[in-house]
Amino acid sequence: MTDTLLSTSHPAQLANISQAVRERLTFIDFCLFFLGRVSRQDLMTRFDVAPAVTTRDFALYRSLAPDNLVLDGASKTYVITARFIPLFEHEIVRALSQLSLGFGLGADELANPMVWCESLPVLNHPALEVLAHVTRAIAQQRALRIAYLSTSSGESVREIVPFALVSDGLRWHTRAFDRKSGEFRDFVLTRMSEVSTVDGAMVQQHELAMADDQWTRRVEIDLVAHPLNERPEIAERDFNMTDGKITVKLRAAVAGYMLQQWHVDCSPNRTIRDRAYRLCLANPLQVYGVDSMQFAPGYVIA
Repeated sequence: MTDTLLSTSHPAQLANISQAVRERLTFIDFCLFFLGRVSRQDLMTRFDVAPAVTTRDFALYRSLAPDNLVLDGASKTYVITARFIPLFEHEIVRALSQLSLGFGLGADELANPMVWCESLPVLNHPALEVLAHVTRAIAQQRALRIAYLSTSSGESVREIVPFALVSDGLRWHTRAFDRKSGEFRDFVLTRMSEVSTVDGAMVQQHELAMADDQWTRRVEIDLVAHPLNERPEIAERDFNMTDGKITVKLRAAVAGYMLQQWHVDCSPNRTIRDRAYRLCLANPLQVYGVDSMQFAPGYVIA
């Protein structure tokens, strides 16, 4: 998958570019932008193409963005210029992922980050077979029979109709219709076992995502620096606030999880005294009726 192409004065050339060539041009642009250099060998290694192909790719890139790169004769490497303007729009989340895991989808690249990166390991990994069952059910709109270990009722057998995967930063769960309770609920993947597809039972309209009010409802939440912060301007800078606040739009079904992960004080009077809580709700009424707020730090359900 490539990033979005920015405006250019060569629409005729771009109209005839294949997806494969576009991906290689994106790679050239990415390496120049984030590493300051890129070589023909880099292109050959990443895409397993012949030298003649890389020669054509660099010639095309230079025709589209002649001021972006210059060839360093000593190292035979193209380097970024002071006039560089990205040819493609590189989305920040994807860019960080590519830098830390490797550019592209190849499994061998997972051990080869583009720059030295350290991030917290994920402690909660679902079983691959369970994940595959769930994603197939989502893609095909099928019901699953699972053995599920619940914190409230222990282990039981349930039939669920999953329609989305959700990560709260610490664990993965699926949003699904639970035929046992007749409600939409969240099911943590690591708590599932004995997963199988329910044959012969058609999925009904009331079991699909559009019938889930908490999923379809989007809430706009204003976050501000916690009043206990000695230097609120630091939080304003860190979170790129405008007029002292940052506004996020979230599905009601996941809002509480996100606020928990972001360490947002959701207590009625902003009473959590912990330096980890640098943000708080500006207006608790914005999350009224949001079921997932039961997971938000300090939130009291009226």
